Amino acid sequence: MSLPFFAASLRPGLTAGEEVTLSGEEAHHAVVRRIRVGERVALTDGAGTVAECTVAAVDKKVLRAVVGSVVSAPPESPRLVVVQAIPKGDRGELAVEMLTEVGADVIVPWAASRSVAVWRGERAAKALTRWRSSAREAAKQARRAWFPSVEEPVSTAQVAELLRAASVPVVLHEAASGPLADLPVPGRGEIVIVVGPEGGIADDELAAFAEAGAEPVRLGSSVLRTSTAGVAAAAALLARTPRWR
Repeated sequence: MSLPFFAASLRPGLTAGEEVTLSGEEAHHAVVRRIRVGERVALTDGAGTVAECTVAAVDKKVLRAVVGSVVSAPPESPRLVVVQAIPKGDRGELAVEMLTEVGADVIVPWAASRSVAVWRGERAAKALTRWRSSAREAAKQARRAWFPSVEEPVSTAQVAELLRAASVPVVLHEAASGPLADLPVPGRGEIVIVVGPEGGIADDELAAFAEAGAEPVRLGSSVLRTSTAGVAAAAALLARTPRWR
């Protein structure tokens, strides 16, 4: 059975026998899950380090645990970046949750010209906070040693630059002639997947991406929602890399 998994601040060079403290919301989660003294838990800093610990004390505000072992995992390769056009409602958070579970390393909100939802001012800050919270919670659920980063929203020009620098630039489009399955996938470098909005990627955006070296590809005969297309593409590509072997 998998150990309960929590996010914690772990100091560099942490070793067995040291005591670590879990506080705030994570300690509250431990209380809700009825974690008791003597139980073993796994704590991660979300930056590659996972410590297996034995709980020494727990209350509503603080959990203290003694480290039994520490494992540091290197970042996985190839790196997966997903540029997600901002969808309406809570579909953005759903996309972030699933992309995190499938293995995205970076999630980039894109203000596409046909995006129904528009992030501005306080609304943008709140929406970005929700995306980041979704990524953090999904990473814990998936027991990831490395939590994905959710970046600030980007423009079409910035998306084009991400594609230009990618080892595998991917632009999903239902009308593309070439299938995603035909793309070569190296065992290292960076995969960048661009997912359009509900209204589709505009012609001028497709032209900017093509100029950056990314011709559109299709997933298959079905047209997927913006909240699920990136997940399907990520899974299809990662299955052909060492990350899923």
